Amino acid sequence: MTSLSPHLLDPRLEALIDRVAERQRADFGHSQPDLKADGSFITACDRWSDATLVEGLAQLYPGEGVLSEEGRQQVPATPAYWVVDPLDGTTNFAAGIPYWAISMARFEAGVPVLAVLDVPPLRQRIVALRGQGAWRNGKPIPPPAEQGHNAGCASLCSRSIRVLQKLPHRPFPGKIRLLGVASLNLVSVAMGQTMAALEATPKIWDLAAAWLVLEELGCPLRWLGASPQGLLAGTDQAQTDFPVLVANRQEILERFMPWAEALETEVPPPQVV
Repeated sequence: MTSLSPHLLDPRLEALIDRVAERQRADFGHSQPDLKADGSFITACDRWSDATLVEGLAQLYPGEGVLSEEGRQQVPATPAYWVVDPLDGTTNFAAGIPYWAISMARFEAGVPVLAVLDVPPLRQRIVALRGQGAWRNGKPIPPPAEQGHNAGCASLCSRSIRVLQKLPHRPFPGKIRLLGVASLNLVSVAMGQTMAALEATPKIWDLAAAWLVLEELGCPLRWLGASPQGLLAGTDQAQTDFPVLVANRQEILERFMPWAEALETEVPPPQVV
């Protein structure tokens, strides 16, 4: 992997993520999933990755709490804290589909100020710093409007695709892609891979890192329910969803709003993702 400059990412943090990414690549294709209480999958690699990241962050940044998908899911009371999804895309990982991510974000004053999205199978690492931009493997990422290679694709999650049935007579304004990784579904807009993404039930750990990347690259977001900004310390995030529509520019956001509005009236049943 291309080394990131020290001013972008603490080398100790980079080494911690490298360790987890390497273990995930080694375990890929050899993990049997279990079902969690909510019907989603978990593997031994998820559990190891979560414990390793939480322990490592505690050692690197003492005094900063951690909210993680497989660990403590309450918002820390510390002035700065981390939100971690140790393996986003467990279904892909367990099924042998080589597309998943490690998602991490550091929060201050209720918003992410540092984001890291590592994609182990592609050996890509996206880093964003509030007010400074975003980088992939150390190279600045231009805003999607400047990338010029959009193929007209739009990302839907498995829980949001049912909105198509609510507007059967309106052609969907994009080529549908379901990537199976909430964080990467969202950040695909910032990367210029898609022009819009609609997520029905992302948790804070699904969207924390992508949120900052999108903001740094000027992509408009429309929260379709509660906003994740300024979460109250001590609140349990296990059952809280933050449905969202994101786009590469405002006119595209408005074009997809009818489907987002259909999602707002949808109450999807639990599904495995």
